[in-house]
Amino acid sequence: MITLGIETSCDETSVAVLKDGKRILSNVVYSSLKEHQPYGGVVPEIASRSHLETLLPCLRAALKKARVSLEDIDLVAATMGPGLMGSILVGLSAAKALAFSLRVPLIGVDHVLAHAYAAVLYEPKLRFPALALVVSGGHTLLLKMEGVTRMKVLGSTRDDAVGEAFDKVAKILGLGYPGGPEVDRLAKGQDTKRFYFSRPLLSQDSLDFSFSGIKTAVFYEAQRLQKAGPLSARAKKGICAGFQESVCDVLVEKSLRALRKHRLKTLVVGGGVSANSRLRQRMEAAAKREGVRAIFPPMSLCQDNAAMIAAYGHALYKAGKRDKLDLAGYPDFVVSKARSAASNHGN
Repeated sequence: MITLGIETSCDETSVAVLKDGKRILSNVVYSSLKEHQPYGGVVPEIASRSHLETLLPCLRAALKKARVSLEDIDLVAATMGPGLMGSILVGLSAAKALAFSLRVPLIGVDHVLAHAYAAVLYEPKLRFPALALVVSGGHTLLLKMEGVTRMKVLGSTRDDAVGEAFDKVAKILGLGYPGGPEVDRLAKGQDTKRFYFSRPLLSQDSLDFSFSGIKTAVFYEAQRLQKAGPLSARAKKGICAGFQESVCDVLVEKSLRALRKHRLKTLVVGGGVSANSRLRQRMEAAAKREGVRAIFPPMSLCQDNAAMIAAYGHALYKAGKRDKLDLAGYPDFVVSKARSAASNHGN
């Protein structure tokens, strides 16, 4: 079965072709990142315009690389949310048009859940139940993956998503956008104890997250140091290391708590922040000590991409999910909608 996937939730335009839901024939990704950098973040109007301009070229490139034609497509899967509504509508509208013209089924996919499911593309024999930690610019979630159509939210962020916190800290330090990769780079080899920042909610049994306070603490520390003059490169590196260590402590500890509480032995980490080298190092070491298997998707599957959309869409279709052409998109991750996206068999 050949599945065409389309992802346009934010600033990446992506089209992928998968065979039988697990074999990637092509996964074309175009990022409009450079167009947003002067503004220090993603501008919705620019993102939507970029999707309009690049979606068809990405589609042609994906089909060519996969060596298939539109007539070979058996299923179309597209992101229905969450994300920027203008961006989502571009991809979802294209998916509807393709499904209608090709007379093939259409599946709407929640791209946050797809980040969790992306591990299957790296580990096809992944067995449920498993714990998924989704960490990205817009979301921080712990999910109990009981099956393809059964994903239970165990914890989520109460304020900033972890990727958002990385970007805001980078802005405070004058590091540019996107901030995550630069913070990760500068923190390498630094003393993680030189600058200590709080670990929010670690004293509570809750599996929820909070990163706004860490970001605010970085802001005040930077202000304090700047009273003596501009921040030195050494100070910036130290702050990056201290901030990143604080975030990793929270993510690792909360994940371990969830694993123990629900007696799970497999941990899947997905989303853009899963590319962070320190998080991977810390999580893999903690999982090994705990006797848990940690699975990180390859870097190519960490960012928003259509391969994960096609894979999860195919799995949902096999589980009985069907969508109509009046399928609506949504901007925010809502637990009830996420469950519907994973389990609605008759929409």
